[in-house]
Amino acid sequence: MNTALPDISAQEIAELAEAVMENHGFDFSAYSKASLKRRIVRVMMIRKLSFSDLKHQLVNNPDFFQDFLEEVTVNVTEMFRDPTFYRALANDIIPHLAALQQVKIWSAGCASGEEAYSFAILMDQSGLKNKTFISGTDVNRSVLKEAQKGSYSSRSMKTNADNYRACGLPGSLNDYFTTSYDTMSIHSEWKQNVLFSVHNLVSDAVFDVFNLISCRNVFIYFETSLQEQILDVFYRSLRPNGYLCLGSKETIRTDRFKKRFKPVNTQENIYQKIDF
Repeated sequence: MNTALPDISAQEIAELAEAVMENHGFDFSAYSKASLKRRIVRVMMIRKLSFSDLKHQLVNNPDFFQDFLEEVTVNVTEMFRDPTFYRALANDIIPHLAALQQVKIWSAGCASGEEAYSFAILMDQSGLKNKTFISGTDVNRSVLKEAQKGSYSSRSMKTNADNYRACGLPGSLNDYFTTSYDTMSIHSEWKQNVLFSVHNLVSDAVFDVFNLISCRNVFIYFETSLQEQILDVFYRSLRPNGYLCLGSKETIRTDRFKKRFKPVNTQENIYQKIDF
């Protein structure tokens, strides 16, 4: 029995990207080739498809393309992921946001919504809940439906609760959720100021202006040219003196944007917009 993993060459990846762009208008050309290859191979393996079968389905079957897009772009996340990041927000950023009449936050690449709800809870703990609006966006429609429900498995909530405690926040994360069998759902009052919508960082433009943008664990999937393109969208989406959060694993690499953002917290790679 042949158990070898399917393989795909750089040329075949380029062919797929070209076919997807031509037929569906979605641009994979500047995605990290290594990451894209891993995810395409996974799709081929799970669905038992050859390269030619995969390409045929992508070109001729719109429903398959949507499924493919969701599988290739899916991101796993947690509530209060990387507690040091949330401690940095509480100590370095929120005191400045507190002086504003309204606070608008964009969780870009929000996946199933854990980060957006974490922001909602953190702003509540900081006494800013009633003047905060949070926008969570992702290209993956399937995970956005999960985000809108705000329901998570009790198994994953253990990790979420551990993260919450590590942030040093009072009480318990469970105070914000209702338990039903093996599912925990966030209380409706913390969903009121959170809106989830589809937005493609690769091709979509500015849709609002924000005081804080968080896009963590996303840039690793993009080539430098696409990172610059997205940073330009973020820069134009930030209000004067607004904050950009990239997280400890990401950073601004190019001189062009090092001149547009000044570091506020170098450990968590939190930047402030420089206006010209």
